[in-house]
Amino acid sequence: MTTACTDWAARLLAGRSIIPAPIYQGEADRALEIFKGLRVVDVPGKPTFGECAAPWVFDFVAVVFGGCDPETGKQAIREYGLLVSKKNTKSTLAAGIMLTALILCWREDEELLILAPTIEVAQASFKPAASMVRSDPELSDMFHIQEHIRTISNRVTRNSLKVVAAEADTVSGKKAGRILVDELWLFGKQAKAEAMFMEATGGQVSREEGWTIYLTTQSDEPPAGVFRDKLNYWRDVRDGKINDPKTLGVLYEFPPEMIESKAYLKTENFRITNPNIGLSVSQEWLEDNLKKNQAKTDGAFQQFLAKHLNVEIGLNLRTDRWAGADRWQAAADKTITLDSLLERCEVVCIGIDGGGLDDLLGFAVAGRERDTGKWLLWTRAWAHQSVFERRKSEASKLRDFERDGDLIVVEHVGQDAEQVAEICRAAYDSGLLDRIGCDQAGIGAIAQQIVDADVPQELLIGISQGWKLHGAIQTTERKLAEGVLWHAGQPLMDWCVGNARVEPKGNAIMITKQIAGRGKIDPLMASFNAITLISLNPAAAMTPALIVL
Repeated sequence: MTTACTDWAARLLAGRSIIPAPIYQGEADRALEIFKGLRVVDVPGKPTFGECAAPWVFDFVAVVFGGCDPETGKQAIREYGLLVSKKNTKSTLAAGIMLTALILCWREDEELLILAPTIEVAQASFKPAASMVRSDPELSDMFHIQEHIRTISNRVTRNSLKVVAAEADTVSGKKAGRILVDELWLFGKQAKAEAMFMEATGGQVSREEGWTIYLTTQSDEPPAGVFRDKLNYWRDVRDGKINDPKTLGVLYEFPPEMIESKAYLKTENFRITNPNIGLSVSQEWLEDNLKKNQAKTDGAFQQFLAKHLNVEIGLNLRTDRWAGADRWQAAADKTITLDSLLERCEVVCIGIDGGGLDDLLGFAVAGRERDTGKWLLWTRAWAHQSVFERRKSEASKLRDFERDGDLIVVEHVGQDAEQVAEICRAAYDSGLLDRIGCDQAGIGAIAQQIVDADVPQELLIGISQGWKLHGAIQTTERKLAEGVLWHAGQPLMDWCVGNARVEPKGNAIMITKQIAGRGKIDPLMASFNAITLISLNPAAAMTPALIVL
């Protein structure tokens, strides 16, 4: 058995289902009979699912409930992911699935759980489920609704469906076998979300019939945290890169080539990520709002693409973006490491930026490759532990970069400077180091640490910031466009490049931390400092490089 769907792009383009057939058709049919009889109260006329839902909805319900072996009670597929654009009946579908599971539950005193990231989402998930019960006399007799605690309980078996807003204390001790997580993208912004999920799903260890369903739209920012991890894993399973028959990702998204060509802007393609178009999603509304938002520079267009077309926010969607963002990802070479850069290059320059307690310390090494003359770029950043408290909105992303190895978190003040000095010394010992360029503001302690590491002080150069970096910024853009500049493809730098905003200043442009706002750009600024120096065409080292790291 496989849950891969390697021809998913062709299926979506042809209007065919990307959801596999159920493993146990009898179990699927039993669940569908119940599900199709539930009433959708917020639709005029209060039709049943069977009367108003699209075929893809029935396919998804069938594959969830049709994953359970009727003889053993064991669930074959334990994790489901559904990525679908906004307004494609996601919350209503969640209510219908969980109410069906509650009706079919054979245990007593069992708890089913809908886990929402906020109180507002929890209310939106609970309301349709409660309305389905109230609209059916038989279900009203069977179940008791407690609005204040968002709970629906079976009067006989005492089984219950609870909708909770995810906070550490609300999921602690939960022993649910069947769990639905709504709006996974919002959990991606919570640094402790992974721990919450582990706590919430802990009850499944003794419940072989258990499963977890994750429902989500795309994020309004580059994917982060548990959302990024889950989405990437589902894609790998779908594409056959990972063989995991217990995981199924149903992802309504555009194929990469359509993202590259911006074919998602063609109105005839809206249906690809909106399987409910013509029902709960208005084609006309999508067309009108595309026109309204396309020229906006305040992020509204970005939001529209992410939420209504499932276009993952990357580097090149904002109108005030740095021009280099358009070519950044195409210039990635993941073979570049610090060691390989020192091995391949005839001369290197270093750039350093930042380093406050609520900031990142950005570090960049730019080198000119022997024989080819290409510029190679590698970066790293450091942060104190306190940054996770001071920058709570960014904590989830920063933890991602820590796991990637691009961000080093230190416990004590000064450890970051010591590690920077070690790399500077290694570059100096290799015989390749030309100069080190530093932001003159707040760099004194780090500069002293570098000198204390026996790197000659005359190699340290102050680099003017603000509009005076205009030349380095333009040089970087030009070298990316020419295919001369290659970088290590590090997610941290992708994020920084995506955060960079451009502001005109006379005949120049500026990229500064103040313009970027809460989004960090320190490693990018360090890169501009390094590129300022490498663009001066320093002489090649006379001795071969020594690999010392």
